[in-house]
Amino acid sequence: MFGKRYDGRIVHNIDPLEKIIPYIMRTRTDSQNHYNDDFDCKPLDAYIAKKREEGQQYTYMHLLIAAMVRTIAIRPQLNRFVMNGKIYTRPKIWVSFALQRNLRDESAETTIKLKFEGTESLEEVKKIIDDAVTENLKPSDENNTDKTAAWIMKMPGWLIKFFIRLVISLDKHGMLPKALIDVSPFHTTFFITNLKSLGINYIYHHVYEFGTTGIFIGLGKERRRIVPDGGGNPVTKKILTLGCVTDERFCDGLYYARSMRYFRRFLRDPSQMETPLAKKKEDVD
Repeated sequence: MFGKRYDGRIVHNIDPLEKIIPYIMRTRTDSQNHYNDDFDCKPLDAYIAKKREEGQQYTYMHLLIAAMVRTIAIRPQLNRFVMNGKIYTRPKIWVSFALQRNLRDESAETTIKLKFEGTESLEEVKKIIDDAVTENLKPSDENNTDKTAAWIMKMPGWLIKFFIRLVISLDKHGMLPKALIDVSPFHTTFFITNLKSLGINYIYHHVYEFGTTGIFIGLGKERRRIVPDGGGNPVTKKILTLGCVTDERFCDGLYYARSMRYFRRFLRDPSQMETPLAKKKEDVD
């Protein structure tokens, strides 16, 4: 049925100006905002060290993904997307990220897409991530995304072009099959890329025109920087910078800014996420 999607429902109860924006800014390229944000690594490192003493191995990626999932669970407008001029909200929280099987030039890369309810504890988020990474690091193992891409690439070039145009059209009209949405890393709440593991700085990664990605986070290598302390005095701190690209059409700048305060709060004290969220906040009708 036109407009009725497996991965979202249309949001009707919004202002007329919000409704018309996707018709004015018709593409994500025309609608993307770029910004970066700095985070003090001290509370992250302290939490990771504490958990290591308890026999658990946490990384920045665990904490960042968990903080973003928790933030979206209580700030549901971040879980919206735009398709064919309409604003949708998702029933679940999806996260995509690329996984390099090793750091050699010829290493194969795969993409992992995870689904969260939004109420998960930090430990539950970590387990979901670790299980998926372990499964995808198996030698010569292909996930469903890899298999689907390989199947498509067996077609002749003209048929690939026709098939992709068909998929884009079906997606536009809410008719893309669930099976294809499930394997597509581009149909996700947010995409995160870990450039820290490559030893390079953060980037501003474009949000894709294909699919529904509305937020892209680039995690760079932490650096020592001189920053002001609470009293305005210069101090040297280990700083982690995130480069973020967002689609501005489905929520305004004030909502983004207030949402990032929650995100920052969770990273300042990750122990807040150890308890499951009692209830995810639902978006408006």
